[in-house]
Amino acid sequence: MQRLGNLSVWALGVLLAACATTAFGADACTNRGELDNMYCDSNQDMVADVPTDPKKWRNPSTIVFTYTPVEDPAVYENIFKPFTTYLSQCLNKKVVFYQVQSNAAEIEAMRSGRLHVGGFSTGPTAFAVNIAGAVPFAVKGNEKEFQGYNLIVIVKKDSPYQKLADLKGKKFAHTSPSSNSGHMAPLALFPPQGLTPEKDYKILFSGKHDSSVMGVGSGDYDAAAVASDVFHRIGTRGQIKEDDYRIIYRSQKFPTSSFSYAHDLEPKFRDQMLKCFYDYRFTPEMQKTFDGADRFFPVTYLKDWEVVRKVAEGSGEAFNRAAYEKESAREEAARKKAAEEKAAMK
Repeated sequence: MQRLGNLSVWALGVLLAACATTAFGADACTNRGELDNMYCDSNQDMVADVPTDPKKWRNPSTIVFTYTPVEDPAVYENIFKPFTTYLSQCLNKKVVFYQVQSNAAEIEAMRSGRLHVGGFSTGPTAFAVNIAGAVPFAVKGNEKEFQGYNLIVIVKKDSPYQKLADLKGKKFAHTSPSSNSGHMAPLALFPPQGLTPEKDYKILFSGKHDSSVMGVGSGDYDAAAVASDVFHRIGTRGQIKEDDYRIIYRSQKFPTSSFSYAHDLEPKFRDQMLKCFYDYRFTPEMQKTFDGADRFFPVTYLKDWEVVRKVAEGSGEAFNRAAYEKESAREEAARKKAAEEKAAMK
């Protein structure tokens, strides 16, 4: 079967969902909240309940794992190799790393049952919860707390820009429409600082955080909104020199990428898998890559993603199906445009 584009896959998923018998009938679900009609939230913890029918539980022989495509997916397949090897031994099952090229592709993979557990970027986590039945359970962290990041706005070190209001009419990069730090947070947080996206500048989507950073460095953009942890990480890897940039804005702290499992995993297997995650300690290379984080720190979507949901509300965004379809189309267009521009530069 030929590989379908994100929107085609999405349309197919919606059609199949409409035709198939869902895990919860409309009459059986007492509360759904913002979740898609495929899911139910009877205990009101804002994530999909495990299906009430045990026949719909899954205990796969091969576990498919991935990590958010904020940067080159191949890089993270290698970084997570020690963990996936451990997880395979811990569960006595085969574990494979599935490379995804976009947030939409990752969300669709879980919605369609092809992805069992993975890391979702901060903003897309909410779409994954509502659209794909993802259940966030951990964030990278240490013994005391989970790891967070800030939305930062970077400019070149020798640029004249000192504050957000100085960027009116300039070339300003956002990452992708579903990104928290790269798009939704700027929509909510910039206006009080004297800069309104789309009004004071035209939003230019780069596709990824590292593309935004590189774009500022090359002069393609005057400024970019990116996640502080990604900015520091690519500096640590030697892809950029952080001293070549200047940070002119820093937001409050947000949780980093969530690790989430598919809601319909068989409970006994799910709990075993969660124990494997929580017991694991990162290798020195992983700790270096993830800014000193050494473990998967327990979190809940209800409590720890509240600030993200508030930013979405403040920016006029929603995490429902209609918003997902719209943002998936914009994300794919941005990704294609970035790829075309990169190819044209060769």
